[in-house]
Formats: sequence, C-alpha cells, structure tokens
Amino acid sequence: MIYFVVAFGLLLHVLFWGVGLAVLAMPRPWRRFWPVLVVPAGLALQSLVVWLGAYADLPGTNSYAGWSEILPAVLLAIAAWRRGVRGPVSDVGRFGVVAAVTAGCLVVLVLPLALAAKGLTTVSLGSCDAGDYAAGARVFMEFARSDRTGFLGLAEVVRVMSVENFFDFWLRLNHFTPSALIALNGTILHCAPHELTGVLAAVMHVATVPLAFWTARAVMRYSSTVSVAIGLIYGLSPVGWYAVGHVAIGQLLAAQAIALITWAGIAGWRRFDGFKPGGTVGWKRGGAFAGVLAVGYALVLGSYNFILVVCLVPAVAFAGGMAIWTGQWRRLARWAVVMLLPLVACGVVFADRVAGLAERFTLFQTYDFGWRIPALTPEGWLGMVSGPDLQPWNWLGVRWLLAAAVVAMLVWTLARAVRLGRSGAWTAACLAVPILIGYGFLEARGVRLGTNASYDAYKLFAVFYPGLLAAACWWVTLRRGSLRLGEWLIVAVFASTVLAFNLIADGMFFYHLMRPALVVDGELKQLRKVEAMPDVASLNMRVPDMWSRLWANAFLLKKPQYFLTHTYEGRLNTPLRGDWDLESGIIMVKPAGEGFRPISAHYALADTRSPNYLRAATGEGWHPEERDPRTGERWQWTKGDATIRVDNPQNHALKLECTLDGWAAGGRDFTLAVAGGAAPPPVHIGTGRTPTRFPAITLPPGGSTLVLHSLQPAAKAGPDDPRELAACVFGLTIEAATP
Repeated sequence: MIYFVVAFGLLLHVLFWGVGLAVLAMPRPWRRFWPVLVVPAGLALQSLVVWLGAYADLPGTNSYAGWSEILPAVLLAIAAWRRGVRGPVSDVGRFGVVAAVTAGCLVVLVLPLALAAKGLTTVSLGSCDAGDYAAGARVFMEFARSDRTGFLGLAEVVRVMSVENFFDFWLRLNHFTPSALIALNGTILHCAPHELTGVLAAVMHVATVPLAFWTARAVMRYSSTVSVAIGLIYGLSPVGWYAVGHVAIGQLLAAQAIALITWAGIAGWRRFDGFKPGGTVGWKRGGAFAGVLAVGYALVLGSYNFILVVCLVPAVAFAGGMAIWTGQWRRLARWAVVMLLPLVACGVVFADRVAGLAERFTLFQTYDFGWRIPALTPEGWLGMVSGPDLQPWNWLGVRWLLAAAVVAMLVWTLARAVRLGRSGAWTAACLAVPILIGYGFLEARGVRLGTNASYDAYKLFAVFYPGLLAAACWWVTLRRGSLRLGEWLIVAVFASTVLAFNLIADGMFFYHLMRPALVVDGELKQLRKVEAMPDVASLNMRVPDMWSRLWANAFLLKKPQYFLTHTYEGRLNTPLRGDWDLESGIIMVKPAGEGFRPISAHYALADTRSPNYLRAATGEGWHPEERDPRTGERWQWTKGDATIRVDNPQNHALKLECTLDGWAAGGRDFTLAVAGGAAPPPVHIGTGRTPTRFPAITLPPGGSTLVLHSLQPAAKAGPDDPRELAACVFGLTIEAATP
C-alpha cells in the first residue's frame, strides 16, 4: 500500500506545483486545455527552485523545501485572480477520461514494484542509473554548493572534464533535474532517495500519457476517442516500461519536454499570421507559446541537455517543409525567432547546463555508454515486442507478419489520403520520418562499429515516442467518412491486436519487475551506519558489482571514497588511499584483531592499517555472479580450477585460514594452495551447502595467486546449459593473522 500512497502523493504534489503556472502559460486559444501542461509545468518549476537554491548556496532542500511551497500557491492565486475559479475547474472535467487512464496505468505500473520488495525501495532490470540519481538527490537534499565535505570535495576522484567537485558535476554535466525532483519531493514526502527514485520513474512515465493524448488530438487532429486510445497505448507501451524498468528518469522527462515543444512549434506555425504591417497580432500569436516552450526547454536543459540539438527536429521539419512548399520564408524566419527566444531565456538561467554541452558530447566520444538493445522493426513502433528486453516476436515469423501488417496499414492510409486529398500525411511524416532515419543510422552504426550505438538509438526513439506513436497510428484515419463496414472492422481488429500485444509484453514486464535483477535491499541500506562511525575517516569501495557500489557511494557521501575501477562518471579509479576497505562479494577478508568490522552478512570493513591486513579478489575460472532477488542471496560457480588474487602489503608473511561456504556438483575433492607451492591434503565438499575449512596457508609478502583446484573434472550443468561447473561458492572467508 505504501507504494501507491507515495506514487499518488508524488503525482498530486507535482500537480499542485504546476496548476497555477499551467493556467497562466497556456496560450489563450487553448487555455481550456491547460491540464495537459500541468505536470511538465510543475516539474519545471520544482527544477528551477532547486537550481536557484543551489546557486544561492542554501544547505539543501531539507532547509528550504517547505518554504518553497509558497511559490506554487502564489501562482495558483494569481491564476485564480486572472481566470477565476469556475472556468479552470470546469476545464478539468474535459480530461476526466485521460486522468482515469493515467491513474489506471500508474496503478498497473506500481503494482509489480510493490510486490518486488517488502518496503519502499528502488529496483532495476539491469541499469545502474538509479544509484547515480540517488547520489545527486542526496547532494541537493543535504549539502550546499560550497560544501566540500567528504566525497563532494574529493577532486582526485570526482573530476570530470572542467568540473572538480561532485556538486558542480550535477549542475553542469550530469542529469540535474531528475535528482533535483527526487530531492525536493523527497523532503516534502519524507522519503529518502532510495525510497523515491523508482516510484518517480513510474510517475514520470504515466505523466506523459496526457501529452501523448494531446499530440494525437492537437497535432495529428485525431478524434477524442482515438486520442484517448493512443494515450492508453502509450501508458502501456513496453517502450516506456523499459525506461521505467531501468529507471531512466531523464529520458522520461525529455519525452514530456519534446512533446510540448513539438506541439508548440506545429500549432504556432498553423496559427502564425506573419506580422501584418503596422500590427502586432503575429507577435502576440507566436509569442503566446513562450510559456509552453520555456517549460519544455527547461526540462530538456535540466535532464537530457544533449537532446537540445535535436529536440526541434519535428517542428522544424514541419515548418520548414511548409515554407518550402508555400515560399513563406519571412514567416519561417519570424517563426524561428519566436521558437528560439524562450530557448535563449532558458539558456541564460541554466547557463552552466548550456556551457556543459560541449563537454557532454566529448564524453560521448570518449566512452561507449549503455548496452545493446534490439532494433525495433515496424511492429515494435507500436509496442508489439515479446518482453522486457524489447526482443521481437521471432516465434514462427510473427515479427515479420506484424511488421508487414503495420506497413500495409500505413501504405493503405497514404493511398487513401492521396485519393481523397486529405491532409495529415505531412504532419505524420514530420513526426516520424526524421526520427526513424536517425534511429536507423544509429542502429547501423552500432552494427558496423560493434559499439552500443543501439542504446543511443533507443534513447532517441523513446524521447520522441509520443509523436512517433501518434504518427504510427495514422491508419486510424481509414475509418473517417467510410461507409464500408469492412474498413471499420479492419481498423478495430488491428487496434485490438496492437493493444493485446502491448498487454502481453506488459505481463512479461510485470513478472520480471516482481523479480528484479537489482534491488536496494536491507543489506545495502545498512551501509548508512558507516557514515555515523567517526573513526572511519575514508573508504576504499571494494564492492564488485556496480549497482551495489553506486548505492554505497550514495549512502556514504559524507566520507571520502576511492574506487578501484571507473565506476561511473564522477567516480574515477584512483590509488586506494582510504583507511578502511568496504568489502563485499564472494570473498571476505578478515584481518585478526580489531581490524575487521562486520556491517551485515555480505558487507564488512577492513582496516588497511592493521598488521594482518591483505586484499583478495576473484581471478580466472569463475562464472559470473548469480543472485536470488527475493532473498538477496548470491553465489558464483567455479569452472574447474579457480584462482584468487591476493596481495599481502605487509613486510612479513601472513597465516591464512580459509573457509568455503558452498557445495559441489556431484560432490568432489578440492585443494586450496598458493600457485606453484606444495599441494596440501584435499578436502571433500559434498552436495549439500556447508562450511568447509581448508588447511592453513602461509602467504608471503607481495602478490600471490591462490588456486582452488578440483581433483575431479568439472561437470556439465545440463542439457540446456553449456557451462562446466565444479563448486558453488556462496562465500570464501579468508582469516589473516601474523604467524
């Protein structure tokens, strides 16, 4: 229940922030439809407040979020004074069905999150972005811009391009607005970042449903019923659910922003009368969209600032094409001025975000961000995919049948439009064709270079998806004015098919979100205790998996932290200068004496200054780590012989007592010894999980390799699993002491 309370509380809080601004900013001819603007307006206003609070050097949203509630209240009062109360209240009724669809989609999307964990927390299907957002949220909740406490001022680790402190990294280069929203709303709702981050992603997706409806209704000029149906498909689309499952909040915000900018650009051109001589009607009509555009640009600059270079593509394609067709070049120039002036104003306010664009693109060229995502063929444009990885329906060629049906419907619609002289084809083309060309280019680039460009392709597709979906549903116009029952039935059957395949994919998402690959569990949350330990001055983050390491970083920002590997932007790999190692993973080192401090079953601190201190990590011969998301249990299989890299920094030998917690495939005998040394007597590990102690090992100073050797050959995992398996290791504890 707590998930639903927080989700709807968050949505209502954003609505409160946006009502006044939406009523005031909506252009007069469309002012009855201000509810479509309310969520983006609320998000943009919250983002602006946190931005100004940061530059005012206020000590985090915990110090000013309550006072900031006055701002939306004042805007609401001004809106009520200017428009009255009865009119805006009656306007809300027009969006009752859209609101119901939005609320229903939120319930469906939050339910698997609620079933995935006992308490309010964040889960992910694979991406580690959530931990990154949470770290930024803590920055904005608890620190002032001038703070250099702990990790924030550790320039050696956090330096990115021209930024050398963690606070400015969020203002200039990283996704500012998602973390700012988590911070401000978290303060008001009394939720920690790890409790709000996943829920915010779900809310951001369903909050785009009204904009998907509006794109279909006001840009493509579909009927209200069709537009509501498109809004429903958007809310249930696996294209958006994929972003929620991977907690891609910046992408979801950019989708809202681009939908607004596209509508404002196309509607502005349609209404723009071109500056009549001696009059200002043209300026007034074009300038009426200034508020809407400012909201859109503010969200783009704060979240995906690099999308700024392409966010105007559909609007420019529409207006530019119309200018070429009609020769209205002066009108195009004036339209461009009206479109760009709000961008200039937002650019002045968010100057650091604009200044960071060049560095952001340099980072894109330096690092191959993301992972491989399957390409979407035409049926995928409508969300007809087979599950949470966006894989196509390859079973019995279903993919190609669906793709052919989509193409046939669109071609049939185009032929009908040409024959009847109907408009709409140009609008649909502007919404879809430029984006699909860019999408195809990035997909081909990824295949040609072997990079993760398909990740960029998906992001491009997803942020333009409200318009793409409306354009890809152009076949709904086949029913317009048709007296043929067959054509109505074809449209109805195809629409039902699209909805059915989306629901099937949602069911697969639902199942995987209930059993997420990654979760902020109770053990991770216990790391917050380390911040309260005054004798732990600094930490080496020896946590193998990136998800846990990023969340550990977010929970421990008041401590200087050093990383063995390049974890993420703003967390560089450097020499490990910390006084304590934060250990996790399969191997746990226990220095004798007071040099070891357990935190939980899988996390502990080891004092690097202890005379019994050493480091150990898995080497060759290990399969990837596996885990049960329901219990948090984790394990690794050995392939046969498996190695452990050990570094003894002392100037004397250490005595090691090693205990393996696990079991062996079929039961088998093992030895554990220093590579190249004498083989000790073997020990037997059976088929039941149990602790097994190996004979003591003397470890010389410097680097060494321990070999876990199976005396029997590794066994095949099974008919459908080609892996060779020997030992299933839940933990290997190495107790070190001076002989």
